[in-house]
Amino acid sequence: MAPLAVTVSFRLGGDDGVSVEARKWAWALHELGFETRRVAGEIEGAVERDDTVIPSLAIDPTASGAAGADAVETAIVRRALQGADLVVIDNLCSLPLNLDAARAVARVAREHTGRVCFRHHDLPWQRRHLTHLETDFPPRVDGALHATINLRSRRELHARGYAEAVTIHNYFDLDPPAGERAATRKQFGFVDDDFVLFQPARAIERKNVPGALRYAQQLHGLAPDLPLRLWVSGPAEDGYAAVLDRIVERARIPVTVGRAPVAGDAYAASDLVVFPSTWEGFGNPVIESIAYRRACAAFPYPVLAEIVAAGVRVFSTQQPEAVARFLDEPPAVRDRFFDVNVNRARMSFSLADLPRAIDEAFAAHGWIAW
Repeated sequence: MAPLAVTVSFRLGGDDGVSVEARKWAWALHELGFETRRVAGEIEGAVERDDTVIPSLAIDPTASGAAGADAVETAIVRRALQGADLVVIDNLCSLPLNLDAARAVARVAREHTGRVCFRHHDLPWQRRHLTHLETDFPPRVDGALHATINLRSRRELHARGYAEAVTIHNYFDLDPPAGERAATRKQFGFVDDDFVLFQPARAIERKNVPGALRYAQQLHGLAPDLPLRLWVSGPAEDGYAAVLDRIVERARIPVTVGRAPVAGDAYAASDLVVFPSTWEGFGNPVIESIAYRRACAAFPYPVLAEIVAAGVRVFSTQQPEAVARFLDEPPAVRDRFFDVNVNRARMSFSLADLPRAIDEAFAAHGWIAW
């Protein structure tokens, strides 16, 4: 009988970074011989037969159908995880946005007789409004493995006494199917001549939509004949909708807000990617843009240094003139740039290598027989 791995998070199945990476881990664990199932406060998209939805685990439990924000019942969580050989707690106890949910899952993790892996995309001291919780989270559970998605977070865990911490970067399909350029551009009202600058991010403060707009305006100043349009995928979250509306209203270049059904379609419909985030646990769009053969201009957020250390080339939002020069290069030169970037990314971030990376981390932690 195959061992059972259960993933637990606030929400799963959607396009947010945690959900996207949880799907990859579920695939990798399946490749390693596990059966997998999901437990979450919200599950977007198709609900699978073995899924368990516990609304009180959602980031906003009242909006997700829970009776009350403080109504997390430990017994329900315990039953949902019963019999799991491995429980992967994906960011729920790392960034305790729903404190009651994080505490309930932490209690169950301490009692669980199987193995527990805390997967950290973010940590409480990396968010100003959550620093007061860093003495409680992530939970200290005997025998648990802490897996971070960047080296910086692993070093911070080690400094705080979490000895059993490893880093498993995010991994990507570097040969994705081509998206639908023409149909997607038509869907969003882009005309043939539009040069679409795409920001693939939810609209929240740290994603820095004003920075994307400033960059677009700077690039337009360097190439005034370029019919440039900024496309922000959105949606607005964390009360940012009113701010986003004001940004769009005051913009001096056209701005479109809306999410394409498939990420590949969005990259296909765009001409350049801008990623001005001030903080990211990893920054998936940087590698996604490489996979879809699009140049990316990113703000030098701290973890970006770990990505470019792999040899991939990313433009800086602080040097728009470099992209202006790149756009003037002959197509053959740009194609060579994309070829080199994909090949370098393949050496460090290929999804095909994720099962091996997880297996090696588990083995180093002493998790060999299941």
